[in-house]
Amino acid sequence: MRAFEATQHFFDVAAEQLGVVGEIREALLMPHREIQVQVTIERDDGRLANFVGFRVQHDNYRGPMKGGLRYHPDVDLDEVRALASLMTWKTAVVDLPYGGAKGGIGVDPAELSLREIERLTRAFVDQIHDIVGPDTDIPAPDMGTDHRVMAWFRNQWEKYHGFNPSVITGKPVEEYGAKGREEATGRGVGSLTVKLMKRLGRSPQQTNVAIQGFGNVGTHAAKFLSETQFPVIAVSDISGTYYNPSGLDIRSVLRHTLQHPRRLLEGYRECEVLPIDALLGLEEVHVLIPAALGGVITEKNVDQIHAPVIIEAANGPIHPAADKILYDRGVTVIPDILANAGGVTVSYFEWVQNRQHYRWTLDRVRQELDHTMTEAFENVWQTATQHDVSLRTAAYIIGITRVLRAAELAGFH
Repeated sequence: MRAFEATQHFFDVAAEQLGVVGEIREALLMPHREIQVQVTIERDDGRLANFVGFRVQHDNYRGPMKGGLRYHPDVDLDEVRALASLMTWKTAVVDLPYGGAKGGIGVDPAELSLREIERLTRAFVDQIHDIVGPDTDIPAPDMGTDHRVMAWFRNQWEKYHGFNPSVITGKPVEEYGAKGREEATGRGVGSLTVKLMKRLGRSPQQTNVAIQGFGNVGTHAAKFLSETQFPVIAVSDISGTYYNPSGLDIRSVLRHTLQHPRRLLEGYRECEVLPIDALLGLEEVHVLIPAALGGVITEKNVDQIHAPVIIEAANGPIHPAADKILYDRGVTVIPDILANAGGVTVSYFEWVQNRQHYRWTLDRVRQELDHTMTEAFENVWQTATQHDVSLRTAAYIIGITRVLRAAELAGFH
């Protein structure tokens, strides 16, 4: 199943609950604008290289569009379209005054030098600078991009439009970025895990966690949960699954990845090393956190999963057919549009600070993040109870209701 088809399925389930008719569903689901551009750069050896870039602007009924910029070889229009739609429902679920957008370039950044990535970013901005801005569409980091890419993006955009750091979020702190932005998505995942376990009556010390994907989100989620006394018994990346049934020493693991030239777990030996796919099927896991690519849990491997709780740190990690099987088995899933909303929430805080020309402390950022995520979680939990539906359907019900109300007030224009 293609990514946008999966997103549409979850949308339709909630829309059916709300009684939203067909033409209204189509108006809410289809993107407002889709852009595809050719991005050509000169490689360090003088050769030309051509890449395809995308920006999908899904919805702006609730405010400027907001969404990340992804550099990954699998980036295509369908994936970006699905991610832009998810951003619309995500910002609505946590009640931020934004719509949804997403962008990306089909490229493996590991195959480019730092200077080549900078050229690629600036060339992409040259193509799309006139359709993004602090009041229209505000990009942010995503898979394969980071604070440096955001700094280059902002600098290139300002060459056309003048000084305005609120054009993009996830910038370096020294370049008007927000303290706590880099940790925000993983910290949000961790805090929701704590809240859900309290709801389910489980103590942290007796709740084993496994995290698939050890990039920015996975590392910060692991750090937060480890500090909150959760045993993180397995983590994985492209080099394998690293497993200790008694709990990994997360500080030691993080030190190792910082010393690795590609920030990988490869070479870490203070635990058992298993195949990459082994993590999903570990029997001792109580909380499974997919924090890598989408579409990793399907009807083909769902029966391997023993965890009674799944927290979707990645976007779209569970296919609809697998999601139905998990729900029927009684597995509790916190959906992506709630679980990983910490990043866009702190991006909103950064945007607000940029517009006010005022900087918040890290403590304030964390307090505001916790307040926002707590309120959203409680709303989703109560909606799920009220409608007798999954937390995913409840989150979509809240998101669709808020966007639909804004569209109705605007007259669908």
